[in-house]
Amino acid sequence: MYLQSRQHTLASAAACAGMGVHSGERVRLTLKPAPAGSGVVFVRTDVSDRDNRVPVTPEAVARTQLNTEIVNAAGVRVSTIEHLMAALAALSVDNALVELDGPELPIMDGSALPFVQLIDRAGRRPQEAPRSVIEILRPVEVVDGDKRAALHPADRFEVDFAIDFATPAIGRQRWAGPVDERSFRRELAAARTFGFLHEVEALRARGLARGGGLDNAIVLDGDRVLNPEGVRFADEFVRHKALDAVGDLYVLGAPIVGRFEASRAGHAVNNLLVRALMAQPDAWRLRLEETELAEAV
Repeated sequence: MYLQSRQHTLASAAACAGMGVHSGERVRLTLKPAPAGSGVVFVRTDVSDRDNRVPVTPEAVARTQLNTEIVNAAGVRVSTIEHLMAALAALSVDNALVELDGPELPIMDGSALPFVQLIDRAGRRPQEAPRSVIEILRPVEVVDGDKRAALHPADRFEVDFAIDFATPAIGRQRWAGPVDERSFRRELAAARTFGFLHEVEALRARGLARGGGLDNAIVLDGDRVLNPEGVRFADEFVRHKALDAVGDLYVLGAPIVGRFEASRAGHAVNNLLVRALMAQPDAWRLRLEETELAEAV
């Protein structure tokens, strides 16, 4: 027997604080419950001279250089949303108000785990409205040079991600599997973002990576991982790429029933795929989600 799934929001408010990895600015973030059907909405509490609400939609994504940034019609921006979005997606939080007093979310430890813990602290509660999913009906693919990403029909949400870096510290890595709350907590949530030491000066000259360091990223120098503790998974690099993709796809506003496949992709290609999907309405449909009811023993 199946029951119609319901939307979920947070049961209470929960806050954290940290530094933006690109801005280098300290920011406080508070998750709050939101009405059914409202989706995820960021609110810049430090902005008072114009509309400070930035709803998450595919059209709101404005930049995808090393992070995902959204903007509203008034030009108010919120950057590095992908790790929180991944946690909200995996833990089935449909509606949330995210208040922050700066332009960028805190990077925390560079993974989605602190945001999973924040959601756990706030708790989740069901709402009366039914929950919808985006069901992939036929393949949609985007290619940008040697990077590609695609969505294929499947009976659940699955990710298959491959990367290939010249340094032996990363090399070729692949992670594939279904992504639900259990697998996300176990396999992806703790995977950290990463970068190369030789790129830091160039990034900082462009106003990026000002808050990056060994406490919030895996840093590589040539073939060496500089973090004293090493990596959390042997294939932590590709796991983080998969984590990012989960967050980038959730700008669609509903969970996907389909298989996401990617090779060497990043935020930019992920967003190209989101836009390609929206441009092909015959490739997907929005339908109500159903949950299997366990039979009484």
